[in-house]
Amino acid sequence: MRRSTLRERSLLVGLGLAVTLLVLAPLAAPGYVLSYDMVFVPHQPWRTELVAPSDSLPRAVPLDAVVSLASQLVPGWLVQRLALVAVLLLATIGAGLLVPARHPATRLVAALGYAWTPYLAERLLIGHWGLLLAYASLPWLVAAVIRLREGGRWSLPLLALAAAPAAVTPTGGLIALATTAVLAPRRAGGRVAAFAVGLVLLLNAPWLVAAALTRADARTDPDGVAAFAARAENWSGALGALAGTGGIWNAQTTPTSRSSPLAPVATAVVLALAVYGYRRLRRRWPVGFADRLAGLAAGGFLAAALGVLPGAGALLEWLVAAVPGAGVLRDGQKFLVPYALLVALGAALGAERLAAVAAGRAGRVGAGAVLAGALALPVVVLPDLAFGVAGRLRPVSYPADWDAVAARLDGQPGEVLSLPFGSYRAYRWNGGRTALDPLPRYVDADVLVDDTLWVGTTEVSGENRRAAEVRRVLASGAPVTATGARWVVVQRLAGGHRVDPAVLVGLREVYAGEELTLYENPAKGGSGVS
Repeated sequence: MRRSTLRERSLLVGLGLAVTLLVLAPLAAPGYVLSYDMVFVPHQPWRTELVAPSDSLPRAVPLDAVVSLASQLVPGWLVQRLALVAVLLLATIGAGLLVPARHPATRLVAALGYAWTPYLAERLLIGHWGLLLAYASLPWLVAAVIRLREGGRWSLPLLALAAAPAAVTPTGGLIALATTAVLAPRRAGGRVAAFAVGLVLLLNAPWLVAAALTRADARTDPDGVAAFAARAENWSGALGALAGTGGIWNAQTTPTSRSSPLAPVATAVVLALAVYGYRRLRRRWPVGFADRLAGLAAGGFLAAALGVLPGAGALLEWLVAAVPGAGVLRDGQKFLVPYALLVALGAALGAERLAAVAAGRAGRVGAGAVLAGALALPVVVLPDLAFGVAGRLRPVSYPADWDAVAARLDGQPGEVLSLPFGSYRAYRWNGGRTALDPLPRYVDADVLVDDTLWVGTTEVSGENRRAAEVRRVLASGAPVTATGARWVVVQRLAGGHRVDPAVLVGLREVYAGEELTLYENPAKGGSGVS
């Protein structure tokens, strides 16, 4: 397989920087981007719960621990920017280097075709930046496996380096593990392949161990299957959306351009190019390697489509309710990562092959037009990925109340109850955009939030037994003192919700600000904090 030249690598770095600047332009302003699950704080305190959550599933293990350690060295706003820059740069450069191209422009087509996708846009909006690290690292992981199969030096350390970013979340770790297990085996050197799989499995150990030790029920609410199933974004339906790497369950995290009637047409063009170029991929890669990646991609697509395939939804509902850990399959669209990579590589080679045909008929001008069109296509059909997904990713500053409350809770024992009791907020100072409650990350204390999720009118129960107990107490009309929590933080302007004053009877006010009010439960040992 032909290696990239210095000129090609320079072009890819330049393209990666251009993509990064164009997508993350709003982040030039100071502050923090708070969007659904993407919540960063100035300095996330270190707590054991970050690596061994006792009452919840380890969905953010070891991601939160990595962020906590990093934020002890640099501010949280810088950690966020470095992570997002890494996603875009690694995805762009990695895909461009991986494609077995004969023309420099082919590398650019593969790079942009992988970095400028509905998948990346939708996962950015929903805040799954940890999963996007897996997306960005997959081309590098595939390249490392190829090097491993060819007996290249330092192949195992390079494989571990490529897999490590993916393993910061359970889903990303599973994708990296499946990729290594499917692509690495060969007739000769099976021991090295087994060692590679074991190495990636070891990288997954933090969340696997945490899952084994948690008291949370690893079986999940089957109502989540329909709630998190792939969703149609245009006339092509849910399967058509998935074919274009979109289809996320949350309509609020879908770029407006995905509703265009032309989006499925563009998807069809890209898929046709991918099929046309697949032959070159098979020929230029090691024997059978492209077919293995195609099998992995097909498996990922099937996992993404389970919730909408006839009969598969009922099977998946039984699976997540009966088998511990199967809940990871509910939001199956996450597993489109290998499919997105295969389509980007195949489409780039298809464009290269079509350009060769055009060159024979119209010379270099015809070939250049084909490659230029293939390069521009992702941006033309998804223009609103630019500028923070059409301005929806904008930094904001936390009000002063957050530091004031954090200072009063610092070093204080006892559970903190965050009210209104729910996982997500829509702060006025965040432009009304939905975001995960930052309090558990902001203060050095054990903060309890409700892990029940609402998808439209569908209630999806959480797994935290303590949260369920508190929810029952509050639903009965009893005051907060009956929950046994020592501290209560009322976020008074969270999405317009208000907490009934009767719920707060018996609490002692410790701090009152415009955004947050801190109370103490005297029955749990008043400390006189003020």
